[in-house]
Amino acid sequence: MEATLKIWETNRNNYLKHFNYSLEQLNHIPQGFSNNLIWNLGHIVAIQQRLLYRGSGLPMNISDEFFETYKPGSKPTGKTTQAEADEIKTLLTSMIDVTKRDLAAGKFTNYTAFTSLTGFHIGNLNDAIQFNNYHEAMHLGFMANIRKFV
Repeated sequence: MEATLKIWETNRNNYLKHFNYSLEQLNHIPQGFSNNLIWNLGHIVAIQQRLLYRGSGLPMNISDEFFETYKPGSKPTGKTTQAEADEIKTLLTSMIDVTKRDLAAGKFTNYTAFTSLTGFHIGNLNDAIQFNNYHEAMHLGFMANIRKFV
């Protein structure tokens, strides 16, 4: 588990580098794309919370509004403000410590199995953590393509 969490933390540190772009660049949706850099950053936060916390029957550490904005199947509906971008940046790193603390405290005792939209069966918390790393890496790749056009 330690290595898996280290991969997640490394991914999140890679995501932070995107905040070197201007807010305009973060919000830009290139032609042929359906989202932008900042949406991808919010999306990975929302999905990690959905996979681990909601999947375990625990309250998520994000607002319902945040989740609705970045949930699967959503798209940017307007320009993300600087305050919203700052919140996403904070959540990218703060959720690492919160999740590690909750894991150590044994808060994750149940898990409701499901199959992801991409066909992965997620049967328990360990599966969810592994799938989260896959999901975040996939979005890092999407963002590499978007960066070519901002």
